[in-house]
Amino acid sequence: MTRTVYLDNVKPALLFTLIMLAALLRAVPAPAAGTETLTVAGGCFWCVESDFESVPGVIGAVSGFTGGTAANPTYDQVSKGGTGHYEAVQITFDPAQVSREKLLNIFFRSVDPTDAGGQFCDRGDSYRTAIFVSNAGEKALAQAAKSDAQRALGQTVVTPILNQSTFYPADAYHQDYYKGTKLILTRFGPKRQHSAYKAYRKACGRDDRVKQLWGSEAPFAGS
Repeated sequence: MTRTVYLDNVKPALLFTLIMLAALLRAVPAPAAGTETLTVAGGCFWCVESDFESVPGVIGAVSGFTGGTAANPTYDQVSKGGTGHYEAVQITFDPAQVSREKLLNIFFRSVDPTDAGGQFCDRGDSYRTAIFVSNAGEKALAQAAKSDAQRALGQTVVTPILNQSTFYPADAYHQDYYKGTKLILTRFGPKRQHSAYKAYRKACGRDDRVKQLWGSEAPFAGS
C-alpha cells in the first residue's frame, strides 16, 4: 500500500514550517549548478545591476534588499529608514569565466568606498556600501579586496564586510530598470525608463566621483 500524507494530518507547527520554507525558496531562486552568487551594496541598485550585468561571466543580477531585520521590506520602507536593510544586488556568475576576486576588485572600483553616509547624491543608511559573505573563504577574499582598494587609494575604506542574511528581491519595477522602455514622468520630463536612468545617473554624479577617485581603474564610469 502506498503512503499518502494529507495536509489534514500534518501538525499545524510542521505545516507552518513547510509553508515558510516554500515561501523562502520562491523568493530567491537557487543558482544553477556550477554558478556562484556575490551580494554587494553600492548605493542605487539600478546602477550596480547595470554595471555588473555588463561583465563577461556574470549571468545576471537582481536588485533587492538585505542586511536588515524587516521581513519582505518594500522600497518605500527601506528608503525611509529604520529597516536596517541596504539596497543591494545579488550577482550570479560563472566562476569558470570570472572569479569572485575579480568581481570584488571591480566592485570597489565602481563605488566610493570612503563614504560612510551613502553614495553620491543618495544619502542615508540604505545607500551605504557593503559586501555580504557566507563563509570564511568568501570573507578572506573580501578582506583582501578591501585592503587592496585601501592601498590603491591611500585612504580609509569604510565598506563593511557583513555576514550574509536573507536577500529580498525588489519588485519587478526595479529589475532591469536601466533598460526599461516604459514611459514615465520624471523631474527631467517624460522619459523612457532607460533614458530616465541615464539622466539620473549623470545628475547624481556617480561616474564623475568614481573617475575622480579611481581614474583609469574605474571599470564603468563614462561607459
